[in-house]
Amino acid sequence: MTSPDGDPGRRRPFSFIGPDLIPRLLSAAVLVPVTAAALALGGIYFALLVGAVLAGAFREWENMITGARRVFPSVLLMGFIALAALAYPMSGPWASVAVIGVAVLVAAVASAPARRWRIAGLIVFGAAVVAFLSIRGSSAAGIWAGLFLAVVVWSTDSGAYFIGRLLGGTKLSPEVSPSKTWSGAAGGLLFGTLGGLVVWVGAGYAMGTPAPLVIGGLISIVVSISGQAGDLAESALKRRFSIKDSGDIIPGHGGLMDRIDSLTVAGLVLWLIGLAHRGLGAVPQGILLWAQS
Repeated sequence: MTSPDGDPGRRRPFSFIGPDLIPRLLSAAVLVPVTAAALALGGIYFALLVGAVLAGAFREWENMITGARRVFPSVLLMGFIALAALAYPMSGPWASVAVIGVAVLVAAVASAPARRWRIAGLIVFGAAVVAFLSIRGSSAAGIWAGLFLAVVVWSTDSGAYFIGRLLGGTKLSPEVSPSKTWSGAAGGLLFGTLGGLVVWVGAGYAMGTPAPLVIGGLISIVVSISGQAGDLAESALKRRFSIKDSGDIIPGHGGLMDRIDSLTVAGLVLWLIGLAHRGLGAVPQGILLWAQS
């Protein structure tokens, strides 16, 4: 192999730390405390954060599918997503669903390009609004459920980044995301599962309701894999629309969509688990509370 300086006998030195690590750490230093504070406060404060992030992500979606920064109907639909988030703590999940339903109707009749993609984006981001706010709920269990989701996703992302750079190897999906490897995916799964189990055990003892480790492990695995699938799905969409990043608002990560792609899909899957177990009114309990055998 020829090195960058033209000497065929030298290999390019391996770097465990990528050039984007420092921007990632600086971004995390801002994002993590803000997210943690909103999660702990819950209610309208968490709804404001969810509404702002998902409305901003939808604006990036609009820019991606149309190839232009359109004012209409983008800004109007962003407002509907933010309103759906605010409606949740005031009137419950069905109020949020109703607001998103109106937004879908507006998108269906609006004279604008990429109508089907726009409606698909509203449905996904609208479902994410309900999922995130349902996972948080209004009880202490919601704080632990939200922490569980965040730790699994962020541990998966960190594990995939570092293990992938350390071991390299076969590409996971070179036609979709050339930088991702099977070793990184395995490392992400391992770190995500371990991180989830730590929160799982902590939540059980803090609430006085320890649940079987095997269930916590299985849920962590499912959520970790879902997060990685969300990352790949966004990469495929960006390739479909010929863009590198969804935006540039977050240093080291690109746009909001680039930051929440894994979190969104993982959150939807975790929400469905809690929903199936305990119902819409007790999603965090449905995630964390399982009878010991």
